[in-house]
Formats: sequence, C-alpha cells, structure tokens
Amino acid sequence: MLSDPFLHMTADTLPIEHTEETNARILAVSEDRVKGFHQHPFQFIAEESGLPFDTVVERIRAMVSGGVIRRVRQTLLANKLAEGALVAWKVPNDKLDAAFDFMFKEDPFSGHVVLRSTDREVSGSEYKLWTTLKVPQGIDMREHADVLKRLTGAEEYLLMPAHGIFALGVGHVRRKTMEPGEKADEPAKMMTTNIADLDEEEWNVLLHLKGELSVEEIGPEPWAGRAEAAGTTLERFCEVAKKLDKKGVIGRFSTFLEHVKPSQTGVRVTRFNGLFHWKVPDGMQERGGSEVGRHTIMTHCYWREGGPRFGNVNIMGVVHGTDKDLIMKHKAAIDDHLASIGMPVEYTNVFWGGRSEIKPSEISPIVYREWHQKWDSVQGPVI
Repeated sequence: MLSDPFLHMTADTLPIEHTEETNARILAVSEDRVKGFHQHPFQFIAEESGLPFDTVVERIRAMVSGGVIRRVRQTLLANKLAEGALVAWKVPNDKLDAAFDFMFKEDPFSGHVVLRSTDREVSGSEYKLWTTLKVPQGIDMREHADVLKRLTGAEEYLLMPAHGIFALGVGHVRRKTMEPGEKADEPAKMMTTNIADLDEEEWNVLLHLKGELSVEEIGPEPWAGRAEAAGTTLERFCEVAKKLDKKGVIGRFSTFLEHVKPSQTGVRVTRFNGLFHWKVPDGMQERGGSEVGRHTIMTHCYWREGGPRFGNVNIMGVVHGTDKDLIMKHKAAIDDHLASIGMPVEYTNVFWGGRSEIKPSEISPIVYREWHQKWDSVQGPVI
C-alpha cells in the first residue's frame, strides 16, 4: 500500500518542471517508450528509468497536478478502430478562431486542432485550419466533414487519410538532445491502417481502457477500477487487453506533456512544430516514408496524398522543438539523406503550427448518432 505521505505529495512539495533531472529521466521513458499494453506500466517506467517505483508515481502525480503533464492514458491505434484522416480547412480569416473553437469544444470527433501558417505562399497555404478526424466504422468521413463545413462556414476542406504510418510517438524530452541527421539503423517499417474486427467483450474492455487516468489511478494497479467498471475481473480485463494488443489496436501507454502552453513558472516544452511535406514519385511512397520515418526526430510520419491543392505531396511528418532554425536543420538533414540514397523529391514545403489544442477523438457510434441528431438540422454557420 502507498503511505499517507506518498498520497499527499503534491505539486507544491515536489519539483514539477520537465527539465528537472529526475522528471526528465521519467519522461524520457513515459512519453513514448511504453509500447503496447502493460498491466503495470508504472513499474515498467521505474525499471527503464532506473528510479524507485514510489518516486516515479509521486513525480508523475505531481506533474499531472501541476499541469505539466496534461493527461496519462493508454493510447489506441485509432486508425485500426475507426475511419480517420488529416483534414485541411479553408476558412475565412475572420472566422478562423471561431472555427477553431467549434472544432475543439463542440466536435468530439476532431482530435488535434491547430492553426498553421507558411513562411511564404506555397501550395495550400490558404488552408490554415488543420484537424484530425475520426468517425465510427462504416461511416463516410465526408458526411461528418460536410456538417462541420456548414456549421463553421468553411469554404473548402480536404480529407487526407493515412495510407501508411512510419512514425507515431511524441517523446519531446528525449528528442531535445537529438542532432540533425540522427536515424535508426534500418528504414522505418510501414504500419497499415486496416480496420480490426473486435467482438463485444473486446469493445467493452477497449472502451474502459482508453480514458485518461485520474491521479488516484496512477499507482500499482491502474486497471483495477477499469476492470470493475467493465464488469469483469482484473485478470480477465488484462487478458483481453493483451489480445487487443496482438490485434494491433493498442498504441502506447503515455504521459502527454502540455507542449503548447507554458508551465506555471513559464517553462515551455516546445515552441515550434513543423509539418513537413514531400512529394516523391508515385510508387515510391512506402520507401520514401520509410526513409523519412527512420529519422528519430520525427514525432509523426505518414503517407498521405495531398492532391493538387498541396502540390501532390504524399509524405507528411512533424518535428517539434524550441528552436525554429534547428528544426529546419533537421529537415535539411532529412532532405540530404533522401538525396544521398537517390530518392527523388519533386516538391517540398513546411507548414508551421500555431494555436493548438489536442483531445482524444471519440469513436463511439452512439455518440456519433447523438451529435448528428443535435446538429444535422442546424443550417449554420453557427459561429
């Protein structure tokens, strides 16, 4: 059992900044190195970081309470569970902020909502609002996007589903010291986006597994309460979760840093994020994405087709950092690598992230029906 002093440790009595040595050791593991499902994820973090279990738990609790970590949760590979896409929206400038607010606050199916800009006019630079969209299995994403377009007064949108995934995992702390050009020994392996087939028991466990953990759940048995809520034993809950992991629908267990807003003492995890676009010849998307995705600085890397509005780019990836020039040096190193292996790049550009909010995307068909019952008859725009 945890002792009373442990339970009452707070952000007022412990260091909470992500730069503090012990916290940095924890976060270097907990951000994106706890792959798949773990019955005891905090024990795993303790072992990998070389720190006592109690220290790991009290520090993560303190960072959550202090707002440095915005959520702790088991991630799902939602691309295996629901139809999804990156969406670029062309919205009148005077409606951008209001459209942003609507997508973030009113639409549970829009996950990451960000305003992006370019240093110069490039293909697609008039598309300034970007979102990720998920809809339940069997639903046409355009059905939902059309309603959002009407409600926000957007002029156009472009759906860019992922055909392949080469990198997916944040790890801001461990990436701070990476040098331009650092890469894995082998090209990244492309993950597919085929939808998984789950039975009723698996869906039940999945839906109870996915919610963010409360501070009280950050401890020795984080899934005990989830198993009880699911109406099953902890042993069976974990057995089913491991089956889900084998089916490829479980992502990583992660502590998500507040990487946009400064902490209570004004410290930022990151200041800039660059969305990089490359166009490689048709038929070379998998190889091109694998070579880009092997660069360890990439937090995300996908094969997405941008179409003529975006110069027919087909490889997209994101790099975060506190130094814009350094981010561009990372891109230059990737460009140099592609050239060195004879990978033709016919076009490339960068979209910079500005205002940004993130929330887990909803995938429930029940919530989807309820949302559309509320909004389908509304003429719009409502902003």
